[in-house]
Amino acid sequence: MIFIDTHTHLFLKEFEDDRHKTVQRALASGVQKMVLPNVDSTTVLPMNKLVAEYPEHFFPLIGLHPTSVKNNFKEELKLVEDEFSTGKYKGVGEIGIDLYWDKTHYKEQVYAFEYQIEMAKNAGLPIVIHSRDSFDEIFEVLARVNDERLYGIFHSFTGSVEQANKAIDMGFYIGIGGIVTFKNSGLEAVVAQIPLGKLVLETDSPYLTPAPNRGKRNESAYILYIAKKIAQLHGVAISEVAAITTKNAETLFKI
Repeated sequence: MIFIDTHTHLFLKEFEDDRHKTVQRALASGVQKMVLPNVDSTTVLPMNKLVAEYPEHFFPLIGLHPTSVKNNFKEELKLVEDEFSTGKYKGVGEIGIDLYWDKTHYKEQVYAFEYQIEMAKNAGLPIVIHSRDSFDEIFEVLARVNDERLYGIFHSFTGSVEQANKAIDMGFYIGIGGIVTFKNSGLEAVVAQIPLGKLVLETDSPYLTPAPNRGKRNESAYILYIAKKIAQLHGVAISEVAAITTKNAETLFKI
């Protein structure tokens, strides 16, 4: 079985001591391709260094994460735009709105989100959306900018079936990670109703570690636990989940 982790941050400092071993564990688990969403100006260099070390396995995105939208957000966006113009990125992400940690720069988050969406649309590339505590606000933005060029992933999806269908109708895949394995998350019933053809797998390493390793640092090898849970929910073999979600990710990111 071959898997794609569509959202992992293996370039972060949490992996400084054993990054190579972490990559090898992922490859040994069948995770042959990993998509790296950027965070902000501090992560561009380490992300691209990892891509240079494993060019057949890692694929970078460029974007400004909503929690990194501060007073200097226009400088950050300029760097994103300059990087994007190099043509080496597979999409724009991770971008969006986060109202969980801090609402101070909400207007700036909306501006940065729309700005980066337009970049992606003009280049014909997908976006990866971060939508923590902000589904209504995200859909409000998407309704304004929606056209046939808009597509991508709703990362770390935790919404309802109705919200999933709304996202799918707009051209998005639904990114499912470790939360689906959490007891009482409520996500199981939702994921069971989303067609496999609209799902992609992700870990969000080093965060959101799936059961049975919850509480430990997450890594791309743990995509197996997520795939196993989705297979159970859909009543299919894990090999079918692997085949369909891998094809979805390859189509989406052209990898």
